[in-house]
This record gives sequence, C-alpha cells and structure tokens, in this order.
Amino acid sequence: MTPQRRRRPITSNEDRALLMNHPVGDTAFLESDSWRALRIMGEFVEGIQALAPLGPAVSVFGSARTAPTDPYYRLARTLGRRLAEEGFTVITGGGPGIMEAANRGAREGKGLSVGLGIELPHEQGINEWVDLAVEFRYFFVRKTMFVKYAQAFVIFPGGFGTLDELFESITLEQTHKIEDFPTILVGSAYWAGLLDWLSSTLVAEGKIEASDLGLLRVIDDVEEIVETIVGAWRLKAGRS
Repeated sequence: MTPQRRRRPITSNEDRALLMNHPVGDTAFLESDSWRALRIMGEFVEGIQALAPLGPAVSVFGSARTAPTDPYYRLARTLGRRLAEEGFTVITGGGPGIMEAANRGAREGKGLSVGLGIELPHEQGINEWVDLAVEFRYFFVRKTMFVKYAQAFVIFPGGFGTLDELFESITLEQTHKIEDFPTILVGSAYWAGLLDWLSSTLVAEGKIEASDLGLLRVIDDVEEIVETIVGAWRLKAGRS
C-alpha cells in the first residue's frame, strides 16, 4: 500500500532556522519569524485534520537503529499487530527500526498504521508499512500530535529521541496535563539502570516523589501490555 501523505517530503531544517541565534542588532529575522509563526499554526491545523478521525490510538517509540533480527523488533511487530486487533491505531515516528516494526505489525493486524515523519539524520523517510503519513517541519508540533491523539505510550529501547518522549510523557502526567495515560517501558534489563538512578538519586534527594515512579510501568509481555492499555482506555471511556 502506498502511504497517504499530507504534504511533500520536507528537506529544509525549519527547527534550526527557528531556534538559531541572530547577531546583536540584526533585526531581519523579525519578518521571517512572523511568517514562520503562521507556518507553525498551519502545521498544527494540518496535523489535527489528519489525526482527529483516528479513534483510540497508541504511540510506540524506540530506536531507529534496531535491526529486523533484533528480538525487540519482533516484539514491537507483535505488539503492533495485537493493538490493531484490539481496535487501536498504531502511531510511530514513521522511520525504520522499532517504528517500522510497530507499523508493520499494525498493517498485519488489519489496523491503521500511522507515521509522523520529520527529517532526522538516522531516519530515511517513511517506512513502507505506513498507511497514513504526516510529515512535519517542527519537532514540537510533531511531539504534540504524538500525545494528543494517543491513549498510551509504549517505549522500547532507544536513544535520546526515545528518552525525550519518555520524559515528556511522565512530566505531563506528573503535572496533571494528561491523565489515565499509561507510559509503558518494554525491556526491563535495558531500563533497569535508569530506574535505579531515578530511585537512588532523584527520589533520595527529594527531586521527585517516590510515588512519581509509579507513572512508569515496566512490562515485557505483549499480552500484559495490551491488557493494561485496553483496561485504561475502557476506564477512561466509561468516565467520559
């Protein structure tokens, strides 16, 4: 299936243009930044129009460098299929590795497979298993869409980008910006060091509460992950 695209691939680095410092006294950027603000608004509108009809969805994160022979690739593929069979749309960053695996599983499970793309050094466009591709200029707009249209995050082993999504999710939960939103870590051995540090340093020094660690759930079994997400969704839907 050829991915449905909301726009042509973006090759310019709009995030860098927006965030770059300008020489003191140089005010030329004021005009360009004003127009850029309109592009940002337009990107939010396009994302909302594309994703609002999805229904219940789960965002899956993990390394773009995970090979198809990796056990985590196979696990993400199985999870994508099971989520689709339970009626959830699967949303990823649209790239290779874990993202490809989850999208592939969603397709195999006869569900909708979504990829939210952006230009990154280690991602080579939208993977072939995406049914709906939405490509963004701005990282922060894309990140908003991952949260706004998902009922849960499932986070496989990954690098800085994966950690970014992880900590954004639990910060939003901690500050009550979102609720009834499972954040599930897959790979107990991979995450053990991070969780130990959170407990032995952040909790011990009073930087976070011990109860904040409860915002993270470590689950390695696909069926338990699916049961957790389905249960949270039913609870939320019953209260709405």
